[in-house]
Amino acid sequence: MAFDFKKEYKEFYMPKNKPEIVTVPKANYITIRGKGDPNEVCGAYQQAISVLYAVAYTLKMSYKTDHKIEGFFEYVVPPLEGFWWQDGIDGIDYTDKASFNWISVIRLPEFITQKDFEWAVETATKKKKLDCSSAELMTIDEGLCVQIMHLGSFDDEPATIALIDEYLEKNGYVNDITKTRLHHEIYLSDARRVVPEKWKTVIRLPIKKI
Repeated sequence: MAFDFKKEYKEFYMPKNKPEIVTVPKANYITIRGKGDPNEVCGAYQQAISVLYAVAYTLKMSYKTDHKIEGFFEYVVPPLEGFWWQDGIDGIDYTDKASFNWISVIRLPEFITQKDFEWAVETATKKKKLDCSSAELMTIDEGLCVQIMHLGSFDDEPATIALIDEYLEKNGYVNDITKTRLHHEIYLSDARRVVPEKWKTVIRLPIKKI
């Protein structure tokens, strides 16, 4: 059986529908930075997703090529994730999606090196005829966070965020969103195949103890 991050690390991918505290260890990701409405057809965000998956699947299938990765084992490509913020806004204004800044990411196994990553970017660019040069290999160390499973449309997230805020206030924590610690989402549903009312999204926020 291929290694599946969602099954092996359930505490980070399958939280309950009520807030819980987690300490998230550092991990490596394919990342692309951008700005703009994620719903814009053929926009920067959708193009970035295409690049992320092109590089991710090139690495996943590398064992079938001449490029051999030391320590490689077969694995399931983890779900798409995103870090989000808006300049000059405390929290998120869901009515102004054009002002979103984002870092879209897909987690990588630890055995992927910078050399392997550069090979995948070059290979994906040639095979897919898609410029993948915007992809970066990044290590992210989230640390102390609160997370919850959100069920439904992204536009309904404020009600779920309110549950988090209430939980933090009762338990002696506060949000710790900064330029380096950001609102984080993990997308467990395929939006092309699942109706918005049933979308499952992990919402994770950085926090600190009062």
